[in-house]
Amino acid sequence: MHWDKLRVFHAVAEAGSFTHAGEMLNLSQSAVSRQIGALEKTLRVPLFHRHARGLILTEQGEILFRTAREVFAKVAMTEAMLVEGKERPKGPLTVTATVGFSTVWLAPRLAKFFHAFPEISVTLAVEDRELDLSMREADVAIRMRAPVQPDLIQRHLMTVRIHAYASPAYLKEWGVPKVLEDLDHHRLIAYSDGPLGRITDPNWLLRVAAGDRALRRPVLRVNNILAMMRAVETGLGIAALPDYIVEDHAVAVRVLPELVGPLIETYFVYPEELRASKRIAVFRDFLLEQVRKTRF
Repeated sequence: MHWDKLRVFHAVAEAGSFTHAGEMLNLSQSAVSRQIGALEKTLRVPLFHRHARGLILTEQGEILFRTAREVFAKVAMTEAMLVEGKERPKGPLTVTATVGFSTVWLAPRLAKFFHAFPEISVTLAVEDRELDLSMREADVAIRMRAPVQPDLIQRHLMTVRIHAYASPAYLKEWGVPKVLEDLDHHRLIAYSDGPLGRITDPNWLLRVAAGDRALRRPVLRVNNILAMMRAVETGLGIAALPDYIVEDHAVAVRVLPELVGPLIETYFVYPEELRASKRIAVFRDFLLEQVRKTRF
């Protein structure tokens, strides 16, 4: 396949029309149409269904588009890496992390990173689902478990501990639990099914020291860690929360301090093909320095 024809095909597939692709490539509509026709003739398959409302990729066109998109993403990445090799780290960096970690721990620290590296622009993709790094949905991920894909580089970032927390107002009204069995007589806030389910045994607080008895019944189930924190702040009950969530919250008090929930091993993850990226290297080192300054 000729490189120019592949470039035109990629633009047409992205734009959905010959006219818009021509505007992007500074080519006439007829020139774009001829390039696509020549490519279809070379491959001997139709790549688009022509409709009055635009172009739709055929099954063969979808296959070629997936490959072309990956090729052009790698070309853009290589260009950025070549530029990075000669200059200070600069350019875009897309980082993805969970809602709770992004909002409470990561976002408040980014001002320091921008001060040190003003030429790097960060896009923070806040998602509890795991974005596909191999498809360049993000450049870097902060994952709450070790990745299993062989083509991803991982660096252990921190160990997150989970403890039981309640507000002073709640403890004043309901009393402070002294032993594990006291939890039977308290209002508990638990995880519901959802993205938080990837934490090993997320509802351990309902069963700890319960013996053969049925699980404790929570007063509320939530699938969002920030909503759980807000429920604790308002005095609704006791919840198992990661320590980083309550780091700066005076309204959350640790109860039964000897009680520790499942550990969450957190990793800094990025694709093997971005190993030489200076932007990723300086962002990784920045996070590791911030972790060293954080009391978990």
